[in-house]
Amino acid sequence: MTDKQTNIIVSGFGGQGVLFLGTILSHAAIIERKNTTWIPSYGAEMRGGSANCYVVISKEEIASPIFDEADLGIFLSKQAMEKFEDHIATGGLIIADSSRVGDIQTRSDIEYCEKPFNTLVLEQNKNLLLNIVVLGFVIKKTGILSKENVLVALKKVSEMKKPEFIDLNVKSFEFGYSLI
Repeated sequence: MTDKQTNIIVSGFGGQGVLFLGTILSHAAIIERKNTTWIPSYGAEMRGGSANCYVVISKEEIASPIFDEADLGIFLSKQAMEKFEDHIATGGLIIADSSRVGDIQTRSDIEYCEKPFNTLVLEQNKNLLLNIVVLGFVIKKTGILSKENVLVALKKVSEMKKPEFIDLNVKSFEFGYSLI
């Protein structure tokens, strides 16, 4: 990941909150006065189908919201890993839910960071949200955005969409952030 621009692919199944995770990244980037784009894509059946989004975060103008190679891949399903692993740039990072993806490390030119996020969430008796746990982990692992600004974005977007989830989102984020 460069200081100037970071290209991110977030992918999983519809219903896992993949698009929401990308939205929070973009909102936090705006709070940090960075340029950002967010492009969602999901299968026709949405819940249970494929879902992904492309996020670009940059200190400079963004020439295009579409990119061929990502610096960071966040994969919450095996299908996401299979589809996008080859789209990670040399020197890039993949953060994957090993309880859904398995141990798939096929390239030696990128870093893999696998955690059993889904299993960890289930062990908490569903008192956590998978996507937000992963978000907390990503922020701690990469430092691409500040924790404080991500929490501000998380609260602000949650308040607009589902205010009853604010406390659960913050709890989930903190749990994920503490996994490193």
